[in-house]
Amino acid sequence: MASDEGSWTLSVDRADLTRTRLTRSPLPDLAPGEALLRVDRVGVTANNVTYAVLGDTFRYWEFFPTDAGWGVVPLWGFAEVAESRVDGLEVGGRVYGYLPSGSHLVVRPGRVDARGFRETADHRATLPSPYNTYALTSGDPAYEPDREDLQVLFRPLFWTSFMLADWLVDNDAMRAQRIVLSSASSKTAYGAAVELQRQGREVVGLTSPRNVGFTESLGCYDAVLAYDAVTELPAVPTLYADVAGDADLTATLRAHLGPALVHEVVVGVTHQEAAPAGTLSQTGPGMFFAPDQMRKRIGEWGREELDRRFADAWRSFAPRAEGWVDVVVGQGPEALEQVWLEVQAGRTEARTGHVLSL
Repeated sequence: MASDEGSWTLSVDRADLTRTRLTRSPLPDLAPGEALLRVDRVGVTANNVTYAVLGDTFRYWEFFPTDAGWGVVPLWGFAEVAESRVDGLEVGGRVYGYLPSGSHLVVRPGRVDARGFRETADHRATLPSPYNTYALTSGDPAYEPDREDLQVLFRPLFWTSFMLADWLVDNDAMRAQRIVLSSASSKTAYGAAVELQRQGREVVGLTSPRNVGFTESLGCYDAVLAYDAVTELPAVPTLYADVAGDADLTATLRAHLGPALVHEVVVGVTHQEAAPAGTLSQTGPGMFFAPDQMRKRIGEWGREELDRRFADAWRSFAPRAEGWVDVVVGQGPEALEQVWLEVQAGRTEARTGHVLSL
Protein backbone atom coordinates (compact mmCIF):
# COMPACT_ATOMS: atom_id res chain seq x y z
CA MET A 1 0.00 0.00 0.00
CA ALA A 2 1.03 3.59 -0.65
CA SER A 3 1.52 5.89 2.31
CA ASP A 4 -1.35 8.04 3.56
CA GLU A 5 0.64 11.26 3.25
CA GLY A 6 -1.89 12.67 0.78
CA SER A 7 -1.34 14.24 -2.61
CA TRP A 8 -1.16 17.75 -4.06
CA THR A 9 -1.69 19.30 -7.48
CA LEU A 10 -0.63 22.63 -8.98
CA SER A 11 -3.13 24.00 -11.49
CA VAL A 12 -3.24 27.20 -13.55
CA ASP A 13 -6.06 29.44 -14.68
CA ARG A 14 -6.58 28.54 -18.33
CA ALA A 15 -7.54 32.14 -19.11
CA ASP A 16 -4.58 33.63 -17.21
CA LEU A 17 -1.53 31.38 -16.95
CA THR A 18 -0.03 33.60 -14.25
CA ARG A 19 -2.76 32.57 -11.77
CA THR A 20 -1.96 29.35 -9.92
CA ARG A 21 -3.41 27.32 -7.07
CA LEU A 22 -2.24 24.40 -4.97
CA THR A 23 -4.83 21.84 -3.89
CA ARG A 24 -4.38 18.88 -1.55
CA SER A 25 -6.38 15.66 -1.25
CA PRO A 26 -6.10 12.16 0.24
CA LEU A 27 -4.49 9.45 -1.82
CA PRO A 28 -7.09 7.53 -3.83
CA ASP A 29 -8.14 3.94 -3.31
CA LEU A 30 -7.15 1.92 -6.38
CA ALA A 31 -9.50 -0.28 -8.37
CA PRO A 32 -8.29 -3.57 -9.87
CA GLY A 33 -6.13 -2.82 -12.91
CA GLU A 34 -4.93 0.54 -11.59
CA ALA A 35 -1.54 1.72 -10.31
CA LEU A 36 -0.45 4.79 -8.38
CA LEU A 37 2.63 6.68 -9.57
CA ARG A 38 4.48 8.98 -7.19
CA VAL A 39 5.99 11.81 -9.22
CA ASP A 40 9.66 12.11 -8.34
CA ARG A 41 11.64 14.34 -10.72
CA VAL A 42 10.34 16.61 -13.48
CA GLY A 43 11.53 19.49 -15.64
CA VAL A 44 9.87 22.80 -16.46
CA THR A 45 10.82 24.43 -19.76
CA ALA A 46 9.28 26.64 -22.45
CA ASN A 47 7.89 23.42 -23.90
CA ASN A 48 5.53 23.10 -20.94
CA VAL A 49 4.39 26.68 -21.54
CA THR A 50 3.56 25.65 -25.10
CA TYR A 51 1.40 22.83 -23.73
CA ALA A 52 -0.56 25.42 -21.73
CA VAL A 53 -0.82 27.99 -24.54
CA LEU A 54 -2.09 25.29 -26.91
CA GLY A 55 -3.96 23.40 -24.20
CA ASP A 56 -7.32 23.69 -25.94
CA THR A 57 -6.11 23.48 -29.53
CA PHE A 58 -4.14 20.28 -28.99
CA ARG A 59 -6.17 18.91 -26.06
CA TYR A 60 -3.27 18.99 -23.60
CA TRP A 61 -5.63 20.00 -20.80
CA GLU A 62 -7.46 16.69 -21.20
CA PHE A 63 -4.61 14.49 -19.98
CA PHE A 64 -4.99 15.44 -16.32
CA PRO A 65 -8.55 16.76 -15.87
CA THR A 66 -9.39 19.18 -13.07
CA ASP A 67 -12.03 21.78 -12.21
CA ALA A 68 -13.65 23.85 -14.97
CA GLY A 69 -11.57 26.86 -15.95
CA TRP A 70 -8.37 25.40 -14.49
CA GLY A 71 -5.70 23.21 -16.09
CA VAL A 72 -2.95 20.90 -14.90
CA VAL A 73 0.17 21.55 -16.99
CA PRO A 74 1.76 18.31 -18.26
CA LEU A 75 5.40 17.76 -17.34
CA TRP A 76 7.93 15.11 -18.39
CA GLY A 77 9.97 13.21 -15.87
CA PHE A 78 10.39 10.20 -13.63
CA ALA A 79 7.96 8.57 -11.22
CA GLU A 80 7.97 5.52 -8.94
CA VAL A 81 5.26 2.88 -8.85
CA ALA A 82 3.96 3.49 -5.31
CA GLU A 83 1.09 1.00 -5.42
CA SER A 84 -0.05 -1.49 -8.04
CA ARG A 85 -3.11 -3.62 -8.64
CA VAL A 86 -1.82 -4.57 -12.09
CA ASP A 87 -0.39 -7.95 -13.04
CA GLY A 88 3.23 -7.59 -14.11
CA LEU A 89 3.77 -4.05 -12.79
CA GLU A 90 5.74 -4.19 -9.57
CA VAL A 91 5.88 -1.62 -6.80
CA GLY A 92 9.21 0.23 -6.88
CA GLY A 93 9.54 0.30 -10.65
CA ARG A 94 10.81 3.61 -12.03
CA VAL A 95 9.15 5.01 -15.14
CA TYR A 96 9.73 7.91 -17.49
CA GLY A 97 6.75 9.63 -19.08
CA TYR A 98 4.06 12.31 -19.16
CA LEU A 99 3.15 13.45 -15.66
CA PRO A 100 0.95 16.06 -14.01
CA SER A 101 2.12 19.12 -12.11
CA GLY A 102 1.56 17.31 -8.86
CA SER A 103 2.68 14.57 -6.53
CA HIS A 104 0.73 11.52 -7.77
CA LEU A 105 -1.00 10.04 -10.80
CA VAL A 106 -3.42 7.12 -11.05
CA VAL A 107 -2.94 5.12 -14.26
CA ARG A 108 -4.64 2.10 -15.81
CA PRO A 109 -1.73 0.27 -17.45
CA GLY A 110 -2.19 -1.92 -20.50
CA ARG A 111 0.32 -3.85 -22.60
CA VAL A 112 2.63 -4.21 -19.60
CA ASP A 113 5.99 -5.71 -20.53
CA ALA A 114 9.68 -5.29 -19.75
CA ARG A 115 9.74 -1.96 -21.61
CA GLY A 116 6.87 -0.39 -19.67
CA PHE A 117 3.18 0.11 -20.30
CA ARG A 118 0.52 2.16 -22.07
CA GLU A 119 -2.02 4.24 -20.20
CA THR A 120 -5.51 3.01 -21.13
CA ALA A 121 -7.74 5.27 -18.99
CA ASP A 122 -10.94 6.15 -20.86
CA HIS A 123 -10.34 9.91 -20.86
CA ARG A 124 -6.98 9.42 -22.63
CA ALA A 125 -8.14 6.90 -25.22
CA THR A 126 -8.44 9.43 -28.07
CA LEU A 127 -5.45 11.56 -27.08
CA PRO A 128 -2.12 11.29 -28.98
CA SER A 129 -0.63 7.90 -28.24
CA PRO A 130 3.03 8.94 -27.67
CA TYR A 131 1.94 10.77 -24.53
CA ASN A 132 0.34 7.61 -23.16
CA THR A 133 3.54 5.54 -23.12
CA TYR A 134 5.44 5.04 -19.85
CA ALA A 135 8.91 3.53 -20.11
CA LEU A 136 10.40 1.46 -17.30
CA THR A 137 13.98 2.64 -16.86
CA SER A 138 15.07 -1.01 -16.56
CA GLY A 139 14.00 -1.63 -20.18
CA ASP A 140 14.64 1.77 -21.81
CA PRO A 141 17.53 1.84 -24.34
CA ALA A 142 17.98 5.61 -23.94
CA TYR A 143 18.05 5.64 -20.13
CA GLU A 144 21.29 6.69 -18.43
CA PRO A 145 21.09 6.77 -14.63
CA ASP A 146 23.80 9.41 -14.32
CA ARG A 147 22.00 11.72 -16.75
CA GLU A 148 18.50 11.77 -15.29
CA ASP A 149 18.38 15.56 -14.95
CA LEU A 150 19.52 15.93 -18.54
CA GLN A 151 16.80 13.53 -19.66
CA VAL A 152 14.18 15.39 -17.62
CA LEU A 153 15.12 18.66 -19.31
CA PHE A 154 16.00 17.58 -22.82
CA ARG A 155 14.47 14.24 -23.70
CA PRO A 156 10.89 15.35 -24.50
CA LEU A 157 12.26 18.33 -26.40
CA PHE A 158 14.91 16.26 -28.12
CA TRP A 159 12.22 13.80 -29.15
CA THR A 160 10.50 16.68 -30.99
CA SER A 161 13.88 17.83 -32.31
CA PHE A 162 14.69 14.32 -33.53
CA MET A 163 11.32 13.86 -35.23
CA LEU A 164 11.43 17.38 -36.75
CA ALA A 165 14.87 16.78 -38.22
CA ASP A 166 13.74 13.37 -39.44
CA TRP A 167 10.65 14.91 -41.06
CA LEU A 168 12.74 17.59 -42.76
CA VAL A 169 15.24 15.06 -44.11
CA ASP A 170 12.43 12.66 -45.04
CA ASN A 171 10.90 15.45 -47.17
CA ASP A 172 14.25 16.77 -48.44
CA ALA A 173 13.39 20.05 -46.63
CA MET A 174 10.84 20.72 -49.39
CA ARG A 175 13.87 21.22 -51.66
CA ALA A 176 15.06 24.20 -49.65
CA GLN A 177 18.76 24.98 -49.66
CA ARG A 178 18.67 26.44 -46.18
CA ILE A 179 16.63 25.73 -43.02
CA VAL A 180 15.95 28.65 -40.70
CA LEU A 181 14.92 28.04 -37.07
CA SER A 182 13.52 30.77 -34.82
CA SER A 183 13.90 30.68 -31.03
CA ALA A 184 17.32 29.22 -31.85
CA SER A 185 18.51 29.35 -28.23
CA SER A 186 15.68 27.03 -27.18
CA LYS A 187 16.38 23.37 -26.50
CA THR A 188 13.94 22.19 -29.17
CA ALA A 189 15.55 24.34 -31.85
CA TYR A 190 19.18 23.55 -31.14
CA GLY A 191 18.43 19.85 -30.68
CA ALA A 192 17.00 19.86 -34.21
CA ALA A 193 19.99 21.87 -35.43
CA VAL A 194 22.40 19.25 -34.06
CA GLU A 195 20.52 16.49 -35.90
CA LEU A 196 20.30 18.50 -39.13
CA GLN A 197 23.99 19.31 -38.87
CA ARG A 198 24.69 15.57 -38.65
CA GLN A 199 22.71 15.21 -41.88
CA GLY A 200 24.81 17.84 -43.66
CA ARG A 201 22.04 20.48 -43.86
CA GLU A 202 22.62 24.24 -43.78
CA VAL A 203 20.89 25.66 -40.69
CA VAL A 204 20.53 29.30 -39.62
CA GLY A 205 19.32 30.26 -36.17
CA LEU A 206 17.28 33.35 -35.30
CA THR A 207 17.23 34.52 -31.68
CA SER A 208 16.87 37.55 -29.45
CA PRO A 209 19.85 39.93 -29.33
CA ARG A 210 20.69 38.90 -25.75
CA ASN A 211 20.97 35.22 -26.76
CA VAL A 212 23.09 35.62 -29.90
CA GLY A 213 26.37 34.92 -28.08
CA PHE A 214 25.06 31.83 -26.33
CA THR A 215 23.49 30.48 -29.52
CA GLU A 216 26.68 31.01 -31.52
CA SER A 217 28.66 29.20 -28.80
CA LEU A 218 26.63 26.02 -29.37
CA GLY A 219 28.38 25.45 -32.69
CA CYS A 220 25.37 23.76 -34.29
CA TYR A 221 24.26 26.61 -36.59
CA ASP A 222 25.94 27.73 -39.79
CA ALA A 223 24.96 31.28 -38.87
CA VAL A 224 23.09 33.04 -36.06
CA LEU A 225 21.16 36.29 -36.52
CA ALA A 226 19.28 38.50 -34.09
CA TYR A 227 15.59 38.89 -34.89
CA ASP A 228 16.07 42.49 -35.98
CA ALA A 229 18.68 41.39 -38.53
CA VAL A 230 16.58 38.84 -40.49
CA THR A 231 16.62 41.09 -43.55
CA GLU A 232 20.33 40.25 -43.87
CA LEU A 233 19.44 36.70 -44.93
CA PRO A 234 20.38 36.06 -48.57
CA ALA A 235 17.36 35.18 -50.72
CA VAL A 236 18.10 31.51 -51.38
CA PRO A 237 15.46 28.73 -51.26
CA THR A 238 14.54 28.64 -47.55
CA LEU A 239 12.38 26.52 -45.28
CA TYR A 240 11.32 28.33 -42.13
CA ALA A 241 10.65 26.25 -38.99
CA ASP A 242 8.89 28.64 -36.63
CA VAL A 243 9.66 27.63 -33.05
CA ALA A 244 8.93 31.11 -31.63
CA GLY A 245 5.42 31.55 -33.00
CA ASP A 246 6.05 35.28 -33.48
CA ALA A 247 3.64 36.58 -36.15
CA ASP A 248 5.56 39.83 -36.71
CA LEU A 249 8.83 37.99 -37.27
CA THR A 250 7.16 35.64 -39.73
CA ALA A 251 5.64 38.54 -41.65
CA THR A 252 9.06 40.21 -41.89
CA LEU A 253 10.64 36.99 -43.13
CA ARG A 254 7.91 36.51 -45.74
CA ALA A 255 8.24 40.07 -47.02
CA HIS A 256 12.03 39.84 -47.19
CA LEU A 257 12.41 36.42 -48.82
CA GLY A 258 9.32 36.48 -51.03
CA PRO A 259 9.24 33.45 -53.35
CA ALA A 260 12.56 32.22 -51.89
CA LEU A 261 10.56 31.17 -48.81
CA VAL A 262 9.52 27.77 -50.16
CA HIS A 263 7.82 26.43 -47.04
CA GLU A 264 6.85 27.35 -43.46
CA VAL A 265 6.03 25.08 -40.56
CA VAL A 266 5.08 26.02 -37.00
CA VAL A 267 6.89 23.93 -34.38
CA GLY A 268 6.07 25.69 -31.12
CA VAL A 269 4.84 28.84 -29.49
CA THR A 270 7.49 30.35 -27.23
CA HIS A 271 6.39 33.91 -28.07
CA GLN A 272 3.01 33.71 -26.34
CA GLU A 273 1.63 37.17 -27.01
CA ALA A 274 2.15 36.86 -30.74
CA ALA A 275 0.49 33.47 -31.03
CA PRO A 276 -2.21 32.77 -28.49
CA ALA A 277 -4.15 29.55 -28.79
CA GLY A 278 -6.38 29.48 -31.83
CA THR A 279 -4.34 31.88 -33.99
CA LEU A 280 -1.85 29.51 -35.57
CA SER A 281 -2.83 30.79 -39.00
CA GLN A 282 -0.95 33.99 -38.18
CA THR A 283 2.37 32.19 -38.08
CA GLY A 284 2.29 29.88 -41.06
CA PRO A 285 0.30 27.44 -43.11
CA GLY A 286 1.20 24.23 -41.26
CA MET A 287 1.88 22.84 -37.80
CA PHE A 288 4.52 20.19 -37.22
CA PHE A 289 3.20 17.55 -34.83
CA ALA A 290 5.89 15.06 -33.80
CA PRO A 291 3.45 12.15 -33.16
CA ASP A 292 2.44 12.22 -36.86
CA GLN A 293 6.00 11.61 -38.03
CA MET A 294 6.47 9.10 -35.22
CA ARG A 295 3.48 7.07 -36.44
CA LYS A 296 4.86 7.13 -39.97
CA ARG A 297 8.26 5.83 -38.86
CA ILE A 298 6.74 3.15 -36.62
CA GLY A 299 4.86 1.94 -39.68
CA GLU A 300 8.06 1.91 -41.76
CA TRP A 301 10.65 0.86 -39.17
CA GLY A 302 8.74 -0.64 -36.22
CA ARG A 303 8.79 0.77 -32.69
CA GLU A 304 11.95 -1.03 -31.59
CA GLU A 305 13.95 0.35 -34.53
CA LEU A 306 12.62 3.86 -33.92
CA ASP A 307 13.60 3.58 -30.25
CA ARG A 308 17.05 2.32 -31.25
CA ARG A 309 17.61 5.24 -33.64
CA PHE A 310 16.42 7.72 -31.06
CA ALA A 311 18.72 6.21 -28.41
CA ASP A 312 21.67 6.49 -30.82
CA ALA A 313 20.83 10.14 -31.53
CA TRP A 314 20.37 10.86 -27.82
CA ARG A 315 23.73 9.37 -26.90
CA SER A 316 25.35 11.56 -29.54
CA PHE A 317 23.52 14.68 -28.38
CA ALA A 318 23.66 14.30 -24.58
CA PRO A 319 27.43 14.77 -24.07
CA ARG A 320 27.27 18.06 -25.99
CA ALA A 321 24.13 19.22 -24.18
CA GLU A 322 25.76 18.73 -20.76
CA GLY A 323 27.96 21.72 -21.48
CA TRP A 324 25.04 23.87 -22.60
CA VAL A 325 22.88 23.85 -19.49
CA ASP A 326 23.21 24.88 -15.85
CA VAL A 327 20.83 22.64 -13.91
CA VAL A 328 18.97 24.32 -11.05
CA VAL A 329 17.13 21.90 -8.75
CA GLY A 330 14.14 22.98 -6.67
CA GLN A 331 12.11 20.93 -4.21
CA GLY A 332 8.42 20.67 -3.46
CA PRO A 333 5.17 22.27 -4.63
CA GLU A 334 6.06 25.86 -3.75
CA ALA A 335 9.27 25.62 -5.78
CA LEU A 336 7.32 24.19 -8.72
CA GLU A 337 4.88 27.08 -8.51
CA GLN A 338 7.67 29.68 -8.52
CA VAL A 339 9.52 28.02 -11.40
CA TRP A 340 6.32 27.85 -13.45
CA LEU A 341 5.78 31.60 -13.00
CA GLU A 342 9.38 32.34 -13.96
CA VAL A 343 9.41 30.15 -17.06
CA GLN A 344 5.92 31.24 -18.16
CA ALA A 345 7.02 34.87 -17.96
CA GLY A 346 10.09 34.15 -20.08
CA ARG A 347 12.53 35.18 -17.35
CA THR A 348 14.69 32.04 -17.48
CA GLU A 349 18.17 32.42 -18.96
CA ALA A 350 18.95 30.29 -22.00
CA ARG A 351 21.54 28.23 -20.08
CA THR A 352 19.30 27.56 -17.08
CA GLY A 353 17.48 24.23 -16.79
CA HIS A 354 14.89 23.89 -14.03
CA VAL A 355 14.50 20.44 -12.44
CA LEU A 356 12.03 19.86 -9.62
CA SER A 357 12.33 17.12 -7.04
CA LEU A 358 8.79 16.48 -5.83
